[in-house]
Amino acid sequence: MSAMQKGLQEKLLEAIHSVLPIVLIVLVLCFVAVPVSSGILLTFLTGGTMLIFGMMFFTLGAELSISTMGELVGSQMTKTKKLSVIIPLSLLLGFIITVSEPDLQVLAHLVPSIPNTVLIVAVAAGVAIFLVLALLRMLFRIPLPPMLVGFYVLTFLLTLLVPEEFLCVAFDSGGVTTGPMTVPFIMALGVGISAIRSDEHAANDSFGLIAMCSVGPVIAVLILGAAYGSTSSSYAMTMPENVPDSVALRYLFQSGIPSYLKEVGIALLPILLFFGVFEITVLRLPRARLLRILVGLVYTYVGLVLFLTGANVGFMPAGAYLGAQLATMDRPWLLVPIGMLMGYFIVKAEPAVYVLNKQVSDMTDGNISEHAMSLALSIGVAVSVGIGMVRVLTGISILYFLIPGYAAALLISFFVPRLYTAIAFDSGGVASGPMTAAFLVPLAQGACQALGGNMVTDAFGIVAMVAMTPLITIQFMGLLALYRKWLDDRKLSQLRQAWDALEEDTIIPL
Repeated sequence: MSAMQKGLQEKLLEAIHSVLPIVLIVLVLCFVAVPVSSGILLTFLTGGTMLIFGMMFFTLGAELSISTMGELVGSQMTKTKKLSVIIPLSLLLGFIITVSEPDLQVLAHLVPSIPNTVLIVAVAAGVAIFLVLALLRMLFRIPLPPMLVGFYVLTFLLTLLVPEEFLCVAFDSGGVTTGPMTVPFIMALGVGISAIRSDEHAANDSFGLIAMCSVGPVIAVLILGAAYGSTSSSYAMTMPENVPDSVALRYLFQSGIPSYLKEVGIALLPILLFFGVFEITVLRLPRARLLRILVGLVYTYVGLVLFLTGANVGFMPAGAYLGAQLATMDRPWLLVPIGMLMGYFIVKAEPAVYVLNKQVSDMTDGNISEHAMSLALSIGVAVSVGIGMVRVLTGISILYFLIPGYAAALLISFFVPRLYTAIAFDSGGVASGPMTAAFLVPLAQGACQALGGNMVTDAFGIVAMVAMTPLITIQFMGLLALYRKWLDDRKLSQLRQAWDALEEDTIIPL
């Protein structure tokens, strides 16, 4: 078996392990609590199958191509040691990658009071500017917590100037724009830049880029909200159509695939062109390595098309329908525990989470394992979805959760090792990816519409909550690590004291 075939087999098993739990939960709900037509159920299962194969191709392709390209560009860019080169290139990269993000198109349609092009350009500019700030932080070795405090204080001050309808969409944008295209490239960019530095904090500082890039879109949308000042944002959830037979099911997915072929192609093209120019002018890689990257790009393309088609055509309608049915039951409060259970497992199916967990494990030599990261993220997302469902049921403003949540996360950041802070704030953007947008958001929207709530202020915000809670859970891991170190140091100190207290002729039994 070739290395490529072995890699695909490993990724297939990982994908099955990730997607199967959420499929089983939905199946149990459908057969026990929520009556679902066979057409909707079959659509959901077909979407789940596409998700599995999409994740398989994407995760392997991202490792072979996107991550490699990011590391090469980052290391070469930093070798120049010229800010006149680093700053414009970083701005260009940040803008290109963000415009390439498929989920940004979805975000643009949620804010009808702002033209789509204006919103996309503003958000991409926000990411680009904050990517430059993040890279400069790495180069000049500026601590991350004070910068995050300053920018989040600015963010919450801006919330006072915008209509309430913009708040959820603005905070959701921070998670939406750090998706499957952005995360692998930007994280690898950080690894490439840190490789040039030789100090002891270089590896730690390779994290934190996603954290900074998640703030830019929020500030950009809030500024646009203040500038336009309109409260006409509205959104209506479209419930799924019930396909009558297998032929109709094929046409349903077949009609969706061309748009995603085009969308992902447009997303990958700017990155491919940029890297092509970089390869011709600077890198000049060996043919074998270049071919490996190109094969990885093909895998990435196929994987994203399958993943997005399965998620948006198969999972999204099922999520909306389930949410509506659960909300109209005798016990609508069951939305909270069911949502938490789904949130716990669904984050494992996020494509970019694998990229983050693997890099964390590699960069820390296994001190922070992939299992520990996965557990912390799952707990964080479960809590966030639970809070989101409480908001759907009660209509509580999102600021009552975001302000204390971010305040707690920023406060903890001054007490834990800087590595945990950088990983935590990166993980917030990574956890809130296309699976959250394709299943959990429709779940909340379906429930909100069934309950007659305000879709924009109550249903949106799930992505924002998913992006916030891992900041606390990952840093809590850092507090536990400090506590364990304190216990070990205390035990070692007691042993030394006991040793020093021994008489010289004391016989120690074996």
